[in-house]
Formats: sequence, structure tokens, C-alpha cells
Amino acid sequence: MKKEEIKTVVRKRYAEAAKNQSCCCSSTSESIGYSKQELQSVPKEANLGLGCGNPVALASLKEGETVNDLGAGGGLDCFLAAQKVGLSGRIIGVDMTPEMIDKARENARKSKQKNVEFRLGEIENLPVADNTADVIISNCVINLSPDKQRVFKEAYRTLKPGGRLMISDIVLLKDLPKIVRNSAEAYVGCLAGAMLKDEYIGSIEKAGFGNIQIVEETHFPIEYVTSDSTVNKIMKEKELQRKAIEDLADSVASVKVSAVKPKK
Repeated sequence: MKKEEIKTVVRKRYAEAAKNQSCCCSSTSESIGYSKQELQSVPKEANLGLGCGNPVALASLKEGETVNDLGAGGGLDCFLAAQKVGLSGRIIGVDMTPEMIDKARENARKSKQKNVEFRLGEIENLPVADNTADVIISNCVINLSPDKQRVFKEAYRTLKPGGRLMISDIVLLKDLPKIVRNSAEAYVGCLAGAMLKDEYIGSIEKAGFGNIQIVEETHFPIEYVTSDSTVNKIMKEKELQRKAIEDLADSVASVKVSAVKPKK
């Protein structure tokens, strides 16, 4: 698929998720690092189950910091980050899907948090000024971008010198089976758009970041892969054999990656 076709497919699917309160790359929030207390502290509608980790938990946010969330969705991570930075801090959530922005803004009204705002825009072209954020977070979104290098360059541009990047995402440990790699369902399900892990880390380094670390890496058991709604649909449509499913499970990992924009 071409870049614009990918964006159209992703935007359409996530608009449906916003309207239906349903997931595209499904997860159980507690299983990927969110506590019950955290989930109960934000509007229920903010949690669409779209993530693959909890970047806020590892971002070491401080009072008064400005945080930019790439692909904010319903606002879950933005609201959790707002609790960390306090009223003297600021949270900017960016999402390219108008329906998600509407949902996130409604959730912000419900939460009554005054230091959170949501902006419509693409993460490849962030509607954020240079040197704005102390911290950039993102949760299972960059893998959906057809131009990941551009995303990391934009993240670098909008971070202050010395600013931190903390992202949760899906990466590949080896190439996906061709039948999955060419599937639109797999793309919006956070599989087909994922990069090989070494290439992903290389893109972050190429954008200018230093001190790049994989803080955590989780491999998916085959039971998790086969129970995922998107994968399930692909399996039925493509009639995948057991060996192909095993190859798929062995190909995918969830990582939490940290990096720093060097001080000039």
C-alpha cells in the first residue's frame, strides 16, 4: 500500500474504534502495565485498549514538565501524565483522527483537568513548535506510520535539548510471513506496519537521539496472538496454517524504548 492509502485505512479504522469504544490492536490494560488505581483515576472512555505498554510508568515525569503524546487516542496516557506533572505542567496530545480528538476532548471535560489539550494532526508533521516538550511519549502508534523516520525527526524537533523520549511499540524480530505483511487488517492491527527491531532503533539514532535503550522487551505467546481479534480475522480470511501462526508469534515483540535529545 502507498503512504496515503495506509493513512486512510488507519484513520478509518481508528475512527470506528473511537465511535464504538472498541480496539484495533487489542490488549488488556492491566496486562501491559497499567494498575487498577491508574485506570480508575481517568474517565473510563479514555481507555480504548489500544496500547502495548504504559509509557507514563517509565517516563519519570516531574512536576511542571511539558509532555507531548504522539497518537493520543482517547487520552488515557495524557490524563495519567497530567497527574504526574501537576497544574504547573502541560500535556499536548496529538492524533490524526478527528473522531479520536472529539472523544479525547470530551474525556478532558469529564476529567476536569485544565492542563491537557488535544490537537488534530499527523505525527509525521506535529502541530507543535520547536523545543516545546520536556518529554515525548507514544503508545503503540509509531508502528502505524508509513514514515517512521519522519516521526522520529519530528519528535527530535519538538523536544527541548536534554528532553526525553519514552515509547511503547511493536517491533519485529524477523520478517513477517508474506501473507500477513501484505494484509491491510494486519497493518491496522499493529503488525504489518512494524519494523525490524534493529531498524527501529537505527531510525531513532539517525534522527539524532542519544542514550537509546530498550528498557523492556516482551515476547508474545502464541495464545496471545491467536486470541487477538485482528489476527483472528486474518487467520480466518487467509486460512493460515499452524506453522504460519507460530511464525507470526515468533516474529513480534513489544518494546519500551527510551532516548535523549542531546544538550547543545
